[in-house]
Amino acid sequence: MKLVLASGNAGKLIEMREILAGGGLELVAQSEFGVADVEETGSTFVENALLKARHAARVSGLPALGDDSGICVEALGGAPGLLSARYAGEHGNAQANITKLLDALRDVPDARRTAHFHCTIVLLRHADDPAPLIAEGRWHGAILHSPRGAHGFGYDPIFLPDDGGGLGAGELDAATKNRISHRALALARLRAMLGSLTF
Repeated sequence: MKLVLASGNAGKLIEMREILAGGGLELVAQSEFGVADVEETGSTFVENALLKARHAARVSGLPALGDDSGICVEALGGAPGLLSARYAGEHGNAQANITKLLDALRDVPDARRTAHFHCTIVLLRHADDPAPLIAEGRWHGAILHSPRGAHGFGYDPIFLPDDGGGLGAGELDAATKNRISHRALALARLRAMLGSLTF
């Protein structure tokens, strides 16, 4: 089954293809169909994932997978949250986002640096699908004081997962991350729902 991924994030596409490998799903980048990013005007991860998926499905004519994810820091009231990709102002500038987050937490002690990655994935069979599949996952951990590792993307270099064996998300190999991350959990839940779905 061919699905269009409603995202322009190359790292996300690679990660999701690896997680879904061997499951009979072929994930195609929205750019291959000339689909541009849609404005994320929703007030929740679910709303934004739906906006992305509906836009990609409408333009491509294919079933679409929308993903909205972010990092939520308890000491900052859940920020950056929905604004994770554009936290520092420019969409997708990971280094600027990391710098701003570390600055915001400069005087926050380790015990209060808890955070989690959140991922909401929406699958639409077509643009007007009235019953989308929605799956979510959370990956709990804390924010490091400085970046570590050369793997992953986004906020991975400053995230220390609870289940990472002491390694930061940026230090984990892809296979390990793709087994325990927020996106892996959400995709596993989505895959479990797909058995009863007809296209």
